[in-house]
Amino acid sequence: MMNHALDGMPYSEIGISDEVKEQIELINAQLKRCKKRSDTQDMELSMDFMMIIQNKEDGKADRAILERLAKKLELQSLADLRAETMAIKKLINERNGQQQESTKHIIELLHKFKEIAGIDEKNILGDVSIPKYLEKCPSLMIPNDFLCPISLEIMTDPVIIASGRTYERRSIQKWLDAGQRTCPKTQQPLAHLSLAPNFALKNLILQWCEKNKLEIQMGESEPASEQEERKEDIPSLVKDLSSVHLDVQRKAAKKIRTLSKENPENRALILENGGLPAIISLVSYPDKKIQENTVTALLNLSIDETNKVLIAKGGAIPLIIEVLKNGSVEGQENSAAALFSLSMIDENKAAIGILGGIAPLVGLLRDGTIRGKKDAATAIFNLILNHPNKFRAMEAGIVPALLKILGDKKLDMVDEALSIFLLLASHPNCRNEVGTTSFVEILVQIIKEGTPKNKECALSVLLELGLNNNSLMVHALGFGLHEHLSDIAKTGTSRAQRKANSLIQLSCKCS
Repeated sequence: MMNHALDGMPYSEIGISDEVKEQIELINAQLKRCKKRSDTQDMELSMDFMMIIQNKEDGKADRAILERLAKKLELQSLADLRAETMAIKKLINERNGQQQESTKHIIELLHKFKEIAGIDEKNILGDVSIPKYLEKCPSLMIPNDFLCPISLEIMTDPVIIASGRTYERRSIQKWLDAGQRTCPKTQQPLAHLSLAPNFALKNLILQWCEKNKLEIQMGESEPASEQEERKEDIPSLVKDLSSVHLDVQRKAAKKIRTLSKENPENRALILENGGLPAIISLVSYPDKKIQENTVTALLNLSIDETNKVLIAKGGAIPLIIEVLKNGSVEGQENSAAALFSLSMIDENKAAIGILGGIAPLVGLLRDGTIRGKKDAATAIFNLILNHPNKFRAMEAGIVPALLKILGDKKLDMVDEALSIFLLLASHPNCRNEVGTTSFVEILVQIIKEGTPKNKECALSVLLELGLNNNSLMVHALGFGLHEHLSDIAKTGTSRAQRKANSLIQLSCKCS
């Protein structure tokens, strides 16, 4: 009955914040979900289970049944499947080899749910323990974007494939080595098989792990003796960065780049041996490969919070911006990722804007590769939390660049673009340029046809615009918004429901 009590909670009368309200709604959703799971009176559900267990040969019927089962059991999303995997692993441990037949059925069914969701994880019994990084806090909510769609584990070496999706390197390489030539998640044919490191996401994962005191091994491990040997190389490599021979400098920069990404000890040794000024001095060297490696080394060094300040004080920001403008494709992408990492410090946000970093980021967002666009969007979002940078982004043409992204469905960057629009729309001086009738029509279209997350983001932007311009709200209603608001208020995500209800109230005032 707890969920019924929460359903009737008088939020407006008790004066709680939106954040607390959101947490209560999340708990309520979980209670409702548990109630659904415990319901044993669903005859159709029972029949579906029997059909799957009997393993009928009609593949089409099986898939239709599986999709219906997955929907009823709410085992369609990455997060839900991951949570179920952990629960089943725990159950197997508790059973300790007993009830093998029922355990087998459970595992087979979970495998099938993962297959229709585009996830390839065959050996659930191979490791029945909770990952080490979750032993101390098994209930920790890990952001979906940090989990590999194939393994459902936190990514330690995320890479981007031709479809623009990110996977754990080891998992996607195994997929490709098996002869697959499509994206596991979208089934889209791959134009090429190259893997591009997703440095921006890797840095986000590292920072999140540090904040939540999780210890995970990033990248592939190697014997301790080899790691020690490589650490001993660092002083000589730092010296080689200042060599008069170009080849020596190139090799040293490449090795420093690799070592700086491996662990905090290496990063500390590089700084202790005077590596930072040597690396910064080479960023402007007229050799694009040296630029790539030194910019990426700075990106890796910036993983550690104190280094973000040291890198900026060392004069690296204008040099990174120059590579962003004129470097190689990889150099530009890694420069964008480096600026994002540095911008986690507020004073660096301001410095990057003052030194001219916003315009080339907008250029990369408009004209870059898929990975470049994603890195640029992440950096821009963080940078325009600083108000003067909002105006710089507007002057650089951020609005048409974002509209172009919204129009390109293949990019799958609707949420990123709308998140930036929301920050721009929140400032009075930027709102007029963002709030046009044509843009409102785009928002309504996304609310009609987008994913649940797309709808949530579009509703947030529309509410921000509508609260400050009644005519835009009237235009949205004339474009067929109201019926979709009613649906979302009942079936959308908790945040989407809240935004939809606010828009319904606003529309009543406008009509």
